[in-house]
Amino acid sequence: MKGHRMKAAAIIAATLLAGALPWLTSSNYVLGIAVSAAVFTVSAAALNLIYGYTGLLSFAQLGFWGIGGYATALTVMTFGGTFWLGLIWAGLFNAVLALLIGYPTLRTGRHTFVIVTLTFALLVTLITRDWVDLTRGPLGIANLTPPSLFGFAFDTTARFYWIAWAYAVLALGFLYALCTSRIGRTLTAIKQNEPLARAQGISPMPYKLAAFAVSAAVTGMAGGIFCFHLRVIDPLFLDFYYMQTFLIMVIIGGAGSFWGVVIAGIAMSALPEILRFSADFRMIIYGAILLIAMLVMPGGFAGWLHERKLARTRAALQQ
Repeated sequence: MKGHRMKAAAIIAATLLAGALPWLTSSNYVLGIAVSAAVFTVSAAALNLIYGYTGLLSFAQLGFWGIGGYATALTVMTFGGTFWLGLIWAGLFNAVLALLIGYPTLRTGRHTFVIVTLTFALLVTLITRDWVDLTRGPLGIANLTPPSLFGFAFDTTARFYWIAWAYAVLALGFLYALCTSRIGRTLTAIKQNEPLARAQGISPMPYKLAAFAVSAAVTGMAGGIFCFHLRVIDPLFLDFYYMQTFLIMVIIGGAGSFWGVVIAGIAMSALPEILRFSADFRMIIYGAILLIAMLVMPGGFAGWLHERKLARTRAALQQ
């Protein structure tokens, strides 16, 4: 009980410290990295829900990310709505799309699911590039209007950071509650042994569909926030770099570990910026660090900690 209280106190303290970041630094560069870290970590946690807990590798997250960004931008710039309404539309539209895609695909197999989700992401990229009347094609939608709430405009990086921070707290809190609930435990059981779960009277389809829809909605809203941070959205917003980033965070953190992915998300968002001391070899060093991390921790950071804990327990029992 004492350990749980200390853990909760540490999480609350870290959350409040992150919320106070605009008062601790005036650097737009640092705050910009913090916005990216918040949004990317949420997106990685959403991918972890469908991949780490459910065992389904979904490349559709890239498509949901882009759709969320475009849905939010179009709501504001084309249809005259607000940023907040755009975020709601981004979440709802992606959730519905996930249900439409997932219902037939999940009835086949996991390999088919991977192929279909990858095709979906590529299709979304083509639509954003070629449907010029709606998305403005390669030119994109620039000069996105900064969001405002009750007359307070989030028109600076410091102010906008609070939107990303608040969304990260709410989204991660929701995903944590979901992953640690009976639903999360059921998803893990389905991932580990689906025939056994069926034998226990569990129908996997509703759980898989729900996880897919939730991850799509969370990722889409994160994409909507990030494009307004950039103040522009174009087809490059669906560059595979983003999917690669989310997947790396999940793998390094440990698929199926909530806090492992959150820690990896924050660390991997900051790492490329820390390596800027070497402009020529930055990405080479980054790749080498990833390679070493995977060799040393094949199960991710959380898996490495779990193995060390088991080793200590075995050593204690042998004494």
